[in-house]
Amino acid sequence: MDTKLTLSLDKSVIEQAKDYAKSNKVSLSRLIESYLSSLTNKRNNDVEITPLVQSLSGVIDLNQKTNSKEDYTNFLMEKHK
Repeated sequence: MDTKLTLSLDKSVIEQAKDYAKSNKVSLSRLIESYLSSLTNKRNNDVEITPLVQSLSGVIDLNQKTNSKEDYTNFLMEKHK
């Protein structure tokens, strides 16, 4: 059963949302409903992290600045000496 909801939003946000909904061939109401549904469903569908995955957390330092292409080239050069 659908129920009405009144929202107060910035006028420009409403216009942009209307344009987005129109370009995606969906009503603004369905767009908002879908968004709110996705927000609330994420909380209900929390993924359990297994002990193995948790033990791997933090193994790789993502803050290092690396050049993957250069690293791979160096690896291949060493491999095929």
